[in-house]
Amino acid sequence: MAEILKVIGLMSGTSLDGIDAALVETDGVGLAVPGPALGVSYDPQTRQTLRAALDDARNVPEGAAVPYPIRDAERRLTEAHADAVTLLLRKAGLSSRDISLLGFHGQTILHRPEQRRTWQIGDGALLAKLTGIDVVNDFRTADVRAGGQGAPLAPLYHAALVRQKTELFPPVVIVNIGGVANVTYVDGDTILAFDTGPGNAPIDDWVQRHTGKPIDEAGALAHGGTVDEWILSRMLDDAFFARRPPKSLDRLDFGFAAVAGLSATDGAATLTAFTAAAIARAREHFPRPATAWIVCGGGRHNRTLLNRLQERLEVSVLIAEAVGWNGDFVEAEAFAYLAVRSLNGLSLSLPTTTGVPYALSGGTFHRAK
Repeated sequence: MAEILKVIGLMSGTSLDGIDAALVETDGVGLAVPGPALGVSYDPQTRQTLRAALDDARNVPEGAAVPYPIRDAERRLTEAHADAVTLLLRKAGLSSRDISLLGFHGQTILHRPEQRRTWQIGDGALLAKLTGIDVVNDFRTADVRAGGQGAPLAPLYHAALVRQKTELFPPVVIVNIGGVANVTYVDGDTILAFDTGPGNAPIDDWVQRHTGKPIDEAGALAHGGTVDEWILSRMLDDAFFARRPPKSLDRLDFGFAAVAGLSATDGAATLTAFTAAAIARAREHFPRPATAWIVCGGGRHNRTLLNRLQERLEVSVLIAEAVGWNGDFVEAEAFAYLAVRSLNGLSLSLPTTTGVPYALSGGTFHRAK
């Protein structure tokens, strides 16, 4: 029987809004008991530094020296994660000695699996030193180097959660709407997963430009607008949507250029409809229709987006809390679970989740000094 460990998972997603930290007791196989969790928002300077790192990374050839702005972003990111761990330990009434491991995703600043390249900044050795807790990071590199997409990586955890819920009747789809949206289809032993298209990222960037706010709170801006159906149909003609999975995206692969001529409200409405339509098109790649879609991630707070998704799917669309999950922290929990799997040499990805040629482990271990 696998040992049950207390592990903290740390996730900084493509939305660049902050850090999610979640405590999980898990054996990395069939048991996953989520515990306390918290979110820490980035201050505007850190968010700006990370956003600049996304742009800078595109101009750094593989193997080249990492420029100072990206190294500075990595240091800031790592220190912010150490602070998040301290806050979570305080909330849980625990010390670093009570935690066996940190699962540290870091921040993706470049994702080009077709070039066998993916880049997550985050200094695992520094985080281990700052917290006094062993760290597993660099979860995606082995998968991408082996020919996989390197994303999504949460599906094995999604499947473990679904199998613990006897009231769910398969097939079930878990949708994570972060900066990029992805799905996990679970039907018995069958697990399929892939990125569906844009999530919150184009909406957030559009709203930031037009209102100065980081997100469309509850989808209010989009709710006041009208969808431009012609532009929407053009965006949905992108070859990505017809491509068979597995497939994955970089945060910047879908922007808001197509709606640049629209008003603030109509642009938000059209981009929101685009994200919903892209998620709904995932059905084209499932063996049989799902009985329910469960939505996790920040996008579930966008009521307009959920309504558009419900209209397109015409089956039950639930937020994670409806089945007893904490939808803000499922991804962070997943990296706690994956850290234990990495520690034990178990697979993190499958041919049906990332397209890797065979079930593959990964991650890099850093022992606290």
